[in-house]
Amino acid sequence: MKIKSLFFLTVFIVIAVLIASCQPQGGKVKLKDMKTDADSASYAIGVIIGLQNQQILQNFPGADNLSIDIITKVFHAVLEKKDTTDGNTANEILGIYLDNISKVEGQKNLEEGNAFLEKNKAKKGIQITDSGLQYEIITEGTGPKPTVEDVVKVHYHGTFINGEVFDSSVDRGQPVEFPLTGVIPGWTEGLQLMPVGSKWKLYIPGHIAYGEGGDQYGRIGPNVTLIFEVELLDIIPQTEE
Repeated sequence: MKIKSLFFLTVFIVIAVLIASCQPQGGKVKLKDMKTDADSASYAIGVIIGLQNQQILQNFPGADNLSIDIITKVFHAVLEKKDTTDGNTANEILGIYLDNISKVEGQKNLEEGNAFLEKNKAKKGIQITDSGLQYEIITEGTGPKPTVEDVVKVHYHGTFINGEVFDSSVDRGQPVEFPLTGVIPGWTEGLQLMPVGSKWKLYIPGHIAYGEGGDQYGRIGPNVTLIFEVELLDIIPQTEE
């Protein structure tokens, strides 16, 4: 979970605009109470901002522990210049909060992943490498094995240990091509063991998946163990330039 503090600070400010616009002191704002066109426009802006940012606030790390009341009060105080905390300081505070949330989440993911892998390794047909990568051969191909310098063509179906799908070229109906140097370490290692034509199931511990930072899109958290069903379709010849 790589989170940019400044980005989320900006999101919070936008959300605070919504809160300040739609729930001011003195009661709930209603469209019928608008006296001028500017009031109506202010109301509409609040609605639009709210709809655009509602899910962001709900999915914000540790959202259940955040105080909407504090966010609203500080927002008003800053607008009225009664709070002079600068943006850099606020960013540092938010960064500490996000780092702590990430550490707690990462430890939880690590423990859950380790427990899953410990149980999984006892299954028939599971093989384990020195890195901790576990794999299961579904179909063994007869073609050559790629090297780390190769570009490969694969179909894959990726899930979390609870079975939730997070990415799948199979579902999209379109295989992908990529250099083995451009993917997570678990893929780089696992695919070099596979002959072309093989279909394997890879169980990838967090430290050789996306590590402590998670992926850049926020889909995969820190230390998350991943499962991929991978079919190695081909090694793509590279033309010399």
